[in-house]
Amino acid sequence: MNIFKVKRMLVAGVAALGAAAAVAQATDISGAGATFPYPIYSKWADAYKQQTGIGLNYQSIGSGGGIKQIKAKTVTFGASDMPLKPEELQQAGLVQFPMIIGGVVPVVNIKGVHGGQMVLDGPTVAAIYLGDITKWNDPRITKLNPKLSLPATAIAPIYRSDGSGTNFLFSNYLSNSSAKFKDTIGANTSVQWPSGIGAKGNEGVANMTAQTDGAIGYVEYAYAKQNKMAYSDLVNNAGKRVAPDATSFQAAAANADWAHAPGYYLILTNQSGEKSWPITGASFILVYGVPPDPAATGAAIKFFDWAYRNGAKMAADLDYVPLPDSLISQVRATWKSQIKGM
Repeated sequence: MNIFKVKRMLVAGVAALGAAAAVAQATDISGAGATFPYPIYSKWADAYKQQTGIGLNYQSIGSGGGIKQIKAKTVTFGASDMPLKPEELQQAGLVQFPMIIGGVVPVVNIKGVHGGQMVLDGPTVAAIYLGDITKWNDPRITKLNPKLSLPATAIAPIYRSDGSGTNFLFSNYLSNSSAKFKDTIGANTSVQWPSGIGAKGNEGVANMTAQTDGAIGYVEYAYAKQNKMAYSDLVNNAGKRVAPDATSFQAAAANADWAHAPGYYLILTNQSGEKSWPITGASFILVYGVPPDPAATGAAIKFFDWAYRNGAKMAADLDYVPLPDSLISQVRATWKSQIKGM
């Protein structure tokens, strides 16, 4: 065989291998953000890869990190439990849509207290995180729990040290429950807690709470359930004691008026209804309206569409609430009208 022909074949072979590698890289979907939905995103990703061979590389770094990374265009999608306001979306060229609904729950580590035995309310939890209530046998707590024998153990508040949507939902709930909390701390993905122990991610807060005697923390319900943590019931906006589960999250979500929420900007804390869990929230996806990599964004949208179609039972098994069909139809219409090339 002619030596020049051999060289041409080798060059062609190397080029083909390079193209194949590029295609393989392109099939990986990259995202970053909220730890709140990580358990279900992970479960969906495993099932999706088994069916399609396409992987999901999702960095569970907190909502603040997800917003930063999508704005920096280092990932195909960002995930946040704090929805961006319509004007911020427009300024950044982003499209936002809800993916899943769940609940944040207070978790405690008090000797002799098991999950669902204790009840707290917003003003009391706010006073704990403000440092105004420092012992578990404080009269304001014992009044809510007359049948519980609570110790004089010092309360150790555990908080999220990273910018997170879980922080936002929890601090939004406390701001709505306490004027003092609203004025001194406020609601955001990252706030200045006056005291306590910081931990990174839902995983970090769950672990720190489990390791610290007298601790109280706040995590997405799936983390509390998977780690068999003692959680507290809450008194909701209707004055009723409610337990955290899919039913109470669904009750809160049922009152949401998504059709009249520009950019899907809707916060589900303190919803009305006797059965509503007061720290319910949606987790949102952020993509570019004019994608820098249309193929990558298209692959991500296919994954989310698959999750809407096939992921409801997996979500329910982890006590997340799948979106109602009417809202999913609304989101699909948004994809077509607001994301170029979809």
